Amino acid sequence: MTMQPDYFYGIDIGGTKMELVACDANLAVRYRRRVPTPRDDYDTLVATLAALVGGADAELATSAPVGLGVPGIVDAASGTHLSANVPCLTGRQLLPVLRRRLERPVTLGNDCQCFALSEAHGGAADGMDSMLGLIIGTGAGAGYVVDGRLVRGRNGVAGEWGHWPMAPDLLQRYSLPAWPCACGARACLECYVSGTGLRRLHSHATGATGASAEQLALRRDSGDAVALRVLALHADLLGAALARIVLAYDPHAIVLGGGLSCMPHLYAALPAAVAAHLLPGLPVPPILPPAFGDAGGARGAALLARQATLTNPEPPCLTFNP
Repeated sequence: MTMQPDYFYGIDIGGTKMELVACDANLAVRYRRRVPTPRDDYDTLVATLAALVGGADAELATSAPVGLGVPGIVDAASGTHLSANVPCLTGRQLLPVLRRRLERPVTLGNDCQCFALSEAHGGAADGMDSMLGLIIGTGAGAGYVVDGRLVRGRNGVAGEWGHWPMAPDLLQRYSLPAWPCACGARACLECYVSGTGLRRLHSHATGATGASAEQLALRRDSGDAVALRVLALHADLLGAALARIVLAYDPHAIVLGGGLSCMPHLYAALPAAVAAHLLPGLPVPPILPPAFGDAGGARGAALLARQATLTNPEPPCLTFNP
């Protein structure tokens, strides 16, 4: 009988830093290390990841399975990445390279999926039948968890709501242009509802350089009329987007992550904003702040490794898409 490992490593790869955590069998973090991300050099990135894992092995006297949380998407056929935040990954494979280098099971999900998985296990949505963990930061994405397990879909992109199109009637109502998105399309939701989108909305309203979310929150608190108007517009657009998520996924809870999850007014404004765009009488699920903050991604990656190990104790090859 195969024994469960004592630890599971989770690595959250971001555009500026990478963090490794080691979780024990009870999902408690027992070890943590954070280093800068070599975002422009693939070989250095792989070597840095191997050094992080080797350091944890030495500290904990173990050799644990690894889960990776990576921004962007992975092509299901080729296994190559498309990542704006870590450019050296674009067009390259990471999973098979690390499996050979580390000589152990490695599994992979994107950063939003890892965030959602973490919040579904001991976090804000612990014990709920289903939940969506929404990242609203530089971009907008999500992970979808049902009965405690991540649902990725055929291509591993379940929850990519940030690239749904903004409703044309809302663009017309607020006289907003169809801004181009980095994905190549126009008028994607993340162009309007993300932190970047909020700055763009403020710039559009004033004709000046857009203020950050933190700056707008301070101006709102001081009664600035423009900040109040822009934040109300943003809440309505985000509410409309979340209403479509409710209709598509019908989650038992929505947990917000990313920089905008730190804005208290959203938790007060969003229930009504979502209800305004739903079918009459359809309840809005709880919209909750995250329990783990920016630590959730690495912990969720460790959970990916744990779930893959428990499902297949000795997997010869853990694929990105189950």
